Amino acid sequence: MANTDVDAELWQEFHDLVNMTSRELGEWLAVEAADTDVEELQDQAAPAIGRRVLAILAKRRADLTRDDIEVMEQVVATIRDERGEEPEPTAGEAEWRHRLMSIGHDPLKPVGS
Repeated sequence: MANTDVDAELWQEFHDLVNMTSRELGEWLAVEAADTDVEELQDQAAPAIGRRVLAILAKRRADLTRDDIEVMEQVVATIRDERGEEPEPTAGEAEWRHRLMSIGHDPLKPVGS
């Protein structure tokens, strides 16, 4: 059941901070999953939150559920904690970058791109 109580600010901030396209994120999650030692089903191999972000990117605002909104809030908070309020493109360490890319944020790309 959809819940449209996501506010405009969260919607915009999520889509600004998640600066990878759904295609880029899907490809990244597939690469990341291929690097694991455990054989899993392809659609379950990537981190759960990354799969949730990918699903949210495919939805219209009116189709979001309360769970989707909670994931959006979590992703925004994580990126803000890691990057600050006005993140500029930054290389950083590979592990840090890969962790952020797993939730749809590439620190090498400008925010809102």
